[in-house]
Amino acid sequence: MKEPMINVLDLNLVRTFVSVAERGGMTTAGNALHLTQSAVSQQIKRLEEALGTALFIRDRKGIRLTRAGERLRGKAVRLLSLNDEILAEMSVNGLSGSIRVGVPLDLVGNMLSAILKAFVEAHPHVEVSLVSGSSTDLKKLVQGGAIDLAIVEELSSVPAANCLGVERLVWAGARHGRAYRRKPLPVSMVSESCAFRPIVIEALDKAARDWRTVFENVSMEATAATTRADLAVSVWLEAFVPDDLEILDAECDVPRLPSFAINLYGPSRNAAAAARSFEAHLRAGFPRERRAS
Repeated sequence: MKEPMINVLDLNLVRTFVSVAERGGMTTAGNALHLTQSAVSQQIKRLEEALGTALFIRDRKGIRLTRAGERLRGKAVRLLSLNDEILAEMSVNGLSGSIRVGVPLDLVGNMLSAILKAFVEAHPHVEVSLVSGSSTDLKKLVQGGAIDLAIVEELSSVPAANCLGVERLVWAGARHGRAYRRKPLPVSMVSESCAFRPIVIEALDKAARDWRTVFENVSMEATAATTRADLAVSVWLEAFVPDDLEILDAECDVPRLPSFAINLYGPSRNAAAAARSFEAHLRAGFPRERRAS
């Protein structure tokens, strides 16, 4: 009796697909993978033939994912992450080394903590160090090679192939609080280098809303405490608003704020395996739902 044919995805093709999807082009993906543009194009064609569907739309505007490509993207990232984890765990010594990761002050907790914990548990021989700061400062650090990766908050209107997700920037206040009613509006800011600061000030000026700074300190805990005590209002990405704070809507006479992308910078082409593995783990674990709509 004839043995049934077993279909197996070529992980090299899948890795090329993910690189093209995240970098938005064949040439940039080829540079990252040390392949020619022609080789990348051929690998994508082979993957499309194996799956029996087109994964990219190519036109004068460039290249973008089809619906099938969008469905494959998340699963492909998880597949590669699992593959890398298996290889690392089953090798004699496992994955080892050290990684320095830059994380904005407001993203350290919540869902990111769970992602970091899962990676450390899977790779006990990898030392992960966190560097907290403003997105502006972290981007400079990763571009200068001082850290391996940086999670950076940037306006979503700036296109980025390295986007982990998009969140609305919202106002928050104490539950049943009255700070938003005060004039001038008391606002708690983190620091002058905060990525949100110029956007918030511009929105308040356009709305002709008088405001004053209540507290400035490079500490999200202090900002949350000030807001919790109903001394001021503050701004957060929607998914990261502390549970004991309340999101303020337009009825509270606060101006609407734009959406921000959470972008990942690094690692470099010559980065160690630990950094590359962490990047894959982060992409696989970070929620990709977009709340910008």
